Amino acid sequence: MTRRARTSDLMWIRLFRLFESRSDTLQGRLRDMLVHAVMDGFLSPGEALPSSRLLAETLGLSRTTVTLALQALGDKGLIVARPRSGFFVSEDLQATYLDARQRAEVPPAPGTVHWDERLKMLPTEQRNISKPVDWQRQPFPFIYGQFDASLFPTADWRECVVESLNSSAVRRWAPDHIDRDDDSLVDQIHRRLLPARGIWADRDEILVTSGAQQATFLLASLLLGPSTTVGMENPGYPDARNNFLLRTRHIKPLRIDDEGLVLGAALSGCSYVYVTPSHQCPTTVTMPLQRRLELLARAEQDDFVVIEDDHESELNFSGRPTPALKSLDTHARVIYVGSLSKTLAHGLRLGYVVAPAPVIREMRALRRLVMRHVPTNNQQVAANFIAHGHQEAFVRRLNLAYRDRARTLRASLEKYAPDLLPMSAQGGSALWVSARSGVNTRDLAARLYQRGVVVEPGDVFFAGLRPPTHHLRIGYSSIPIDRIDQGVKVIAQQLSGSQ
Repeated sequence: MTRRARTSDLMWIRLFRLFESRSDTLQGRLRDMLVHAVMDGFLSPGEALPSSRLLAETLGLSRTTVTLALQALGDKGLIVARPRSGFFVSEDLQATYLDARQRAEVPPAPGTVHWDERLKMLPTEQRNISKPVDWQRQPFPFIYGQFDASLFPTADWRECVVESLNSSAVRRWAPDHIDRDDDSLVDQIHRRLLPARGIWADRDEILVTSGAQQATFLLASLLLGPSTTVGMENPGYPDARNNFLLRTRHIKPLRIDDEGLVLGAALSGCSYVYVTPSHQCPTTVTMPLQRRLELLARAEQDDFVVIEDDHESELNFSGRPTPALKSLDTHARVIYVGSLSKTLAHGLRLGYVVAPAPVIREMRALRRLVMRHVPTNNQQVAANFIAHGHQEAFVRRLNLAYRDRARTLRASLEKYAPDLLPMSAQGGSALWVSARSGVNTRDLAARLYQRGVVVEPGDVFFAGLRPPTHHLRIGYSSIPIDRIDQGVKVIAQQLSGSQ
């Protein structure tokens, strides 16, 4: 009789499917699955694993792949081989990981610390953008700002990675930099990226951050107190609002129109104004030059500082992006936040800040307390990528692709879903659309997800307890152009069912 573990073949098939995206190799995927099965108690200490032949037949793998995976786990001490009997879960696990897990499952004893009472803030209760983790497996991922492998210049990036691995490069990035940034990336930001936006800054006015997100966190921590008033676009970027709310409750919502931030009376009384002028988040509208000049004049008049988040400024279909606010600033009233990950890949987490040297000095010291410095290997690869001209070529390619996708998306919406009205935009990677009043786009998004369509409800972008519920953000950075039309048809079908 064939030797079997007590678990069913069906369980192994289902477990193996769960680990589809965990590894680039079948051997790695099988190894990860078996570790999960042991650590989560599907197999107990001393219990037999299925034979290599049975696992190979059940999962459709070669016996060599299965044998190598089992041997690797044996080398790690998770399983042991017994002559003529096969592989078994190591009994040594009982005294370590598994016993600790069982103790954790026991109800807390009297006198146990009540952590809920000790927490001074609850970031989990903040309203935020959520994205399904399996969006890449959905046929119609109209999701904002995510990675499209078909457009990414993998060969160019690999060349830069290999370059960063030669011995002299490793000696530069591998040591602990304490609080310093990689000189090569600062040099590229200083000489290439900032001048392209019309900005001239000294090197001591530049700080590399782990994405624009960390830049906002550091600025909020240093500049805001409990009584500080911050003006912010409404709708606006939720995580900027959440970072500010950790420091002050005085967040003043500021109205926007089809030219971005409205320069109304609400600006008065603000100490800081956070703005996204290149492509307003989430509407994607661009603030024209005249309004930018008027905003800077108001900042001077009312004595407030502007925090300019210049995300996606490179994604401009006209090829002539409006000058950055910082480039027009003659009184050091603009703190500039830029990002590399918005165009390259969000998972890269590389951003930067331009601010007066005293501000950068304190941001650098605060960053050191949080994480010392941004990983310098990533910094050096990105510096190589920019220096070799790959960044500029990649942005040109993105603009061509995104322009065509945006046109296709607009045409499909007009044809199949005329009740969804998109805002006019000069670039970016998403459309902001409004449905008829009475349509709840959060409910619509949930129904669409069941049909393989991923869109983002717009209510999270608005401040207040009762935000409007008839807006959607429909991204086109991650969906192939040939799927857009069919995806909009599904949106239209579900939309008609909600009316």
